[in-house]
Amino acid sequence: MKTLLSGVAILVLTAFAAAPPAAAQGPAGNGAAEAAGNGSSSRSYNPTKWFGKKDKSAASMPIDELDQKLEPKLRAAQVLAQDTSLKDVCNNFVERVDCIAALRATHSLGLNFKCVKASMTGVRTDADASSCRMPTENKPLSLMKTIRLLKSDADAKSVAKEAETAAREDVKNAAA
Repeated sequence: MKTLLSGVAILVLTAFAAAPPAAAQGPAGNGAAEAAGNGSSSRSYNPTKWFGKKDKSAASMPIDELDQKLEPKLRAAQVLAQDTSLKDVCNNFVERVDCIAALRATHSLGLNFKCVKASMTGVRTDADASSCRMPTENKPLSLMKTIRLLKSDADAKSVAKEAETAAREDVKNAAA
C-alpha cells in the first residue's frame, strides 16, 4: 500500500513538473504592445466611452444665442415673464437646463421662483428669498428635493422628471 501511494505521488509530481509554462499573461518588456497585437482589445477601460455620447449641439452654442432662441418659446408657454430675460433669471445656475426645469416646475406648481432658485443654487441674493424655506445645510438641492422642501404635498418626483424632460427638449429644439 505504501508503494502504491508513493508511486501515485511521484506520478502527480512528474505531471506538474513536466507541464509547459502557462502563457496566459502575454509578453512583457520592450515591444510588448506590438507582440500583443497593438492593444486591439475590444474592451475599453476608458470610462468616458462607457456611457452614451452627449448631444454637443447645445453645448457648442453660445449662451446668448441659446437664450435668444429660448426666450420667445418660454414666454409663449407663460413660463418666463414678459419683462424679464433668461440671462437675468438664470444668473446663478450652473446649467441652463436646470434653470429652465426650475422655471417649468415653478410654473406648474405655483411656487415662488426666487425660493426655488435659492434652494437649487444655494445662493440667497434677493430679499424675497429670505422668507423662503431653505435646507438646513447650505448646499444646493436637486429640483426634486427642492419641490419636496417647498411643497411637501406635491408629487415631487414626477413633477421634477416632467420639468427636466421638457427643459432638455426646449434646449435641444433651440439648438437644432
